[in-house]
Amino acid sequence: MEASFKPKGGARLHPWYVTGLVEGEGTFMVSFNRRPKLRVGIETRPSFSVSLSERDLDLLRMLRRFFGCGGIRYSRSDRTYKYEVRSITDLVRKIIPHFEKYPLAGAKRRDFEKFAQIVRWVHANHHLNPDYLREIIELAYSMNPSGRRKYAKDDLLRLLGEMKG
Repeated sequence: MEASFKPKGGARLHPWYVTGLVEGEGTFMVSFNRRPKLRVGIETRPSFSVSLSERDLDLLRMLRRFFGCGGIRYSRSDRTYKYEVRSITDLVRKIIPHFEKYPLAGAKRRDFEKFAQIVRWVHANHHLNPDYLREIIELAYSMNPSGRRKYAKDDLLRLLGEMKG
């Protein structure tokens, strides 16, 4: 990224700049955790994040101001700082509308479209229905093919089958 494209000081980010930044450094992710107390036994956690080095921490702060939601945290696993949004309401009201108005152009666009569908289903509580959850798991595992996962897809689907019966 060339320095001339990076806004200085209190300048606001341009919406297309944000889309370009996310195209290169952003991730749309849906993770899952086992939660025996839930009827379906699986928690669904969509998140949107942008990872940058410490030298671009101000840019992450500008991104947080741009969207008006989310937080910034340090990630020990890859030694970067992450701007992250996990709130379903913020994803539905702020993140998804931005990328629908200022769409991604590369392969990440397909991941975004799947992510947006999953977030809308979670927002409508469909993730608590085993049939929808099965579709959510299939869709989520077709995103970010090189991403690390805590659980294998087959293990989640097997667990879901056990909870259903």
